[in-house]
Amino acid sequence: MKKTFSDEDLIKNLSLYYMNRHLKKKPMEKYHRKIDESLLHDREKYRKKSEILLLNSFMHHFPDVKFEDLTCESPDFIAKLNDKKIGIELTEVINHLEMKKVESTLNKMFRQAEILLEQEDTAKYRGVYFLEFHPNIKFDNIDQQEENILSIYKSIKKNKPAGCVKGMRKSFHRRNVFITHEYSMNLFDELCSEKIIELIDKKNEKFPYYDTSVDECWLVIVSDMNSIASRYTFIQDKEHLHEVKSPFHKIFHLENLCGNIISIK
Repeated sequence: MKKTFSDEDLIKNLSLYYMNRHLKKKPMEKYHRKIDESLLHDREKYRKKSEILLLNSFMHHFPDVKFEDLTCESPDFIAKLNDKKIGIELTEVINHLEMKKVESTLNKMFRQAEILLEQEDTAKYRGVYFLEFHPNIKFDNIDQQEENILSIYKSIKKNKPAGCVKGMRKSFHRRNVFITHEYSMNLFDELCSEKIIELIDKKNEKFPYYDTSVDECWLVIVSDMNSIASRYTFIQDKEHLHEVKSPFHKIFHLENLCGNIISIK
């Protein structure tokens, strides 16, 4: 059976986070090694590595947290803090459901263009490329995907936007070719507090099934600001979050770009 991702994808995933100067590189490398040494299936290792990366900003707010069990399921992680055993349940809030499929398609296209460039000359094209696309492009059109991949490839090769690519900037990277979408801040991109509350309600239902050996169980809700499906600029009706009732001992909302954190409970 063909693997849905490769070792190269895992390296790229971690390396892209290295571009963020706030990355806690040493503990992250250690945690990724521990996950690699586990008996988890490769697919689960990939998921766990991605999840712990999302908690990078969380580690800045709680520098004394030491993750002890990285491969458990309910909750996602078990850590030690101030002599307490803390269960940490992680969940991502999706702000734009309609963009989730588009983003998945984009990432597949980026990977194909990366392969073309690396096969041609990795040393010449290595770097991180942030691409902006024309607004009328339909990425879910299968017939146009091959054409869009070639447009991305040509834009990077010629260092000039072509086809579906509207704009492009490059950042240094010493190893490989990485392609991602340009972060664009929409001042009116709101995240409705109801979406966060709905997530909490769903997790509340599962709370009785979590590991009872922990002293406390925390819920960490993350907005992955590197994802066009999750990003936002402000939370609408944020005051409603403080009305939440939950068996979780603490609840946080975290965004992983600037590391802003909100204590909900």
